Parts: sequence; structure tokens; C-alpha cells
Amino acid sequence: MKPNLEKHGILVKDIIHNASPARLYEEALAQEKGSAIVASGALAVKSGVKTGRSPKDKRIVDDPEVRDDIWWGDVNVKLDDHIFLVNRERAIDYLNTCSRIYIVDGFAGWDPKYRIKVRIVCTRAYHALFMNNMLIRASQEELQDFGEPDYTVFNAGKFPANRYTSKMTSKTSVSLCFNRKEFVILGTEYAGEMKKGVFTIMNYIMPKADVLSMHCSANEGKDGNVSLFFGLSGTGKTTLSADPERALIGDDEHCWSDDGVFNIEGGCYAKCIDLTEDKEPEIYRAIRFGTVLENVVYSEADRRVDYTNSSLTQNTRASYPIEYIDNAKIPCTGGHPKNIIFLTCDAFGVLPPVSRLTPEQAMYHFISGYTAKVAGTEMGVTEPEATFSACFGAAFLVWHPGKYAEMLAEKMQKHGAKAWLVNTGWSGGTYGVGARIKLKATRAIIDAINDNRLDDIETVEDPIFGFAIPTSCPNVAESLLQPKKTWADPQAYDQKAKELAHLFRKNFTAYESGVSDAVKAAAPKV
Repeated sequence: MKPNLEKHGILVKDIIHNASPARLYEEALAQEKGSAIVASGALAVKSGVKTGRSPKDKRIVDDPEVRDDIWWGDVNVKLDDHIFLVNRERAIDYLNTCSRIYIVDGFAGWDPKYRIKVRIVCTRAYHALFMNNMLIRASQEELQDFGEPDYTVFNAGKFPANRYTSKMTSKTSVSLCFNRKEFVILGTEYAGEMKKGVFTIMNYIMPKADVLSMHCSANEGKDGNVSLFFGLSGTGKTTLSADPERALIGDDEHCWSDDGVFNIEGGCYAKCIDLTEDKEPEIYRAIRFGTVLENVVYSEADRRVDYTNSSLTQNTRASYPIEYIDNAKIPCTGGHPKNIIFLTCDAFGVLPPVSRLTPEQAMYHFISGYTAKVAGTEMGVTEPEATFSACFGAAFLVWHPGKYAEMLAEKMQKHGAKAWLVNTGWSGGTYGVGARIKLKATRAIIDAINDNRLDDIETVEDPIFGFAIPTSCPNVAESLLQPKKTWADPQAYDQKAKELAHLFRKNFTAYESGVSDAVKAAAPKV
């Protein structure tokens, strides 16, 4: 039975509801310019002008019922209910001009105890196929009993917001109303806005149920040992969690309840710039019929994708059901994590390849969410640039970061989880002087963590950052483990370490009012 959308003011008669991938392929090829089936069998599409998210255009309705819960500021910008309704009506009016619309009903959260029902209303077959991949797919029996959704996403991204409307900063608007349980998209056709909109919703409602929502990947060993991997773009989160010896629970969004961890999503959304079968075979093999390839460039002659071509965007992406990963664990649930791994790519060459964190340090570094990116070359000079993102996903947080950090610490203590900071960046000097730590060494470190082989290793305390650095690690050169010893000039190391420590402390001032004195005391010493 097709959903009745008249209560929303949507009067379109031709509604395609939970169509198969094959049907959505046909629709996209017939209706959407630039769509094509590439050699692997995936559907290549274009997202239009926007090839990434628009975080500066995200708004949350300032409703009395949620006002005191939300971490207001640059991440969560207040929006009046009246303005939300203006945007909503604009979206509904546009949907009513379409001869055909698509609906996807699915779930967010693999644990039936906590999952929510989500409905996507959109105008592009590509968007429907994308969310069919990213939501947990409902069985025919579940669809029969689906009823009304808990949250509805109205994606009218082809139609712009009115930038002269109060609180609008551009023709793009991504707005969420918790009271109405609705999410409205205008002025962007980038599909990732829907995925992250659902994650933002879960980031609010899960902590209210004493469930920690997390921007991380998760995998499980053959003995049931679960590890979580937190990290910003470029730190190796996807690569390191895709371990052929461990089952993948999920690559991006998870929750930790009293029963263990569960994936929020039914699919993966992997970056595919410079993708090769040798480097990332699991992702490469997942790109087949049913997969959505966003903004890739392919040969008109043989439809083979050139993954090195970034002429449309560096943010080329592949969306596919998680079952397309050979060693995925279905259902995507696991026990309580034993190891929490914070990944950072430190281009300053200061942080050690691996260090053990106290619970307070874990909270501090979780809230900090540090990595470093290499800035663009100007007049032949390159300098690393520190990047901080609270809880390794600030753009999607709703509560103050301190709340998520406290929940993480409580669950770690209750279930005996250990916290580690793993640097996948530079050693022996900053970017341009030192060398990036080899993936082989990082994999050996992760293996040692997962196999508990670092638990009883002697450690030394870092004099500035305070964490415990193992003096040895199986299959890793001991000379690599102490970063200062890898620098030709120890004084230059000390100076750079102090500079990075100051950056940490400066960044953390924004969060000090929401954390305990013990967490503040875990800051680097300068």
C-alpha cells in the first residue's frame, strides 16, 4: 500500500514506493541527465552544483521542548518555527509540481529495541536508490506493518531556498524540526545531506534513551572482540576497520547501548578518489549493480571509471548496501567494545604512533577530535594545519560534546574498554621533512591492540601530553615508538610539541564549561 501524503499537503498521484534497484536504475536513466551504468554495473550520477554537505546552511528549530538540550552555536543554528514552515511549504509546493515522486521507507538502527522508522520523500531516483542503500531495508512483512514513520525527510533539493528569508544565508537550506519530526532540504542535490540528517536525528534521540551515538567504524574479531575506530577524514578509519581477519559491523555511524554496539545504517558511503583494488579491495569489489557512484568521471567508450579524476570533485563517493562487503556481519550488531581507538593523522610529527589513554585523557581527546591536514602549496611552501572536530563529528552533534564524552567514559568504565590514540601521520619531522608512518606499521599496532599484546608492555609518560607510550610493539621498530627520538633535532621537536599543545588548549576553551575539572586537567602541559 502506497503511503498517503495528503496530510502533508502532497497531492502527487504517481508515487513510486520502495522500488527495487532495477526499477530505480530505469527511472534514473530515463529522467536524470548525466546518469549512466558504468562497466562495474554501478549507477553513476551527478549531484549538481553541490558535491558535498552544506554545514553552514544547517538549522534546528528552537522549540521549547528541546531548547535546553541543544548545543546552540555555529554547529546548531537556531531557526524560528515560522521560518521552518516557510521552507517546508516551499518544499511541498515544489513536490506538487512534479509528475512523479519517490518514497523510501526504512529503519535507522539495527537493534529493534532502538531503531526508528524513517520516510524519505524525494524527486530523484538517484536519491531513492541512495537511501535504499543507506537505510536498513525493510522486509515486505515489515513494510506491511510500517505505518507512520517516526521522522520524515522532504528532499526538494532541486528547488532553492529563498535567500532573502530570515535566517537564510544562501539558496541552500537544511532544516530539522524535532517537534514536527521533519527534515527539509532545499537548494542542494547532494545525497549525503539525507544520510547525515538521519544521523543528526539519532544523535539527539539516542542519548535521551541512555544510548551513546558515535561517528565511528566498528569491527569484530573471531572471538567476539569488538573495536571502535574514531577519526576524521584522511586518518584511515575506513581502511583500518576493513580488516579481512575481522567482521565489519559498520564503517561510519554506530550506537552503544546496555546490550552492546549496533550500526545505525544499512549501507556504506565510501570515498573513492584514487580507489584501487590493491589498496582497498573490499570497497572496490562492492562497486557493482545497486551501487551509486557520485560525481565520478568515466570513459564514454567503455564506461570504465577513472577513480583518479577529480575534475568534478575530490569528494567522489560510492554508496552500497553493507552486504556488498564480503566479511560484513549481518545483523550489524556486536558486544561491548574492548578497545576504543582514536585515529589522528598528525602532520606535525609530534604524536607517537600509539599511546594508552586514561579515562580522563580519553574524554579530552574525544572532545578535541584532532587531526592535521596538509595545507595547499603557496610559493613552494607547505605547512600542516591543525583541525579539530568535537567527538570526531562536530557537524552532526546536537547535545554539548561533554555529554557524549561523559557517556563514552561511563560505558568504557562499566565494560572495561581501553582507549588508545594512534597516529597515522608523520614521524621524524613535520610534513615535508619527516615521513608518513607506513600502513604496515599501523596495521601491526592495531593488531597488537586487538590481540591484547600491548596490555602488559612497559610504558613511558609523554612529558607534554601525559599519555603512556609503549616502549615496544610486536612487528614495529622500537625506534619509531618514541617520536622525539626520530627527529634529527630534538630541540625542534620540543618546540613543535609545545606549539601543538597550545593549539589543543586553545581549541578546548570552547568546551571547558561543559566538562569536569578532571577532564580539563588532562590537557597537554605547556
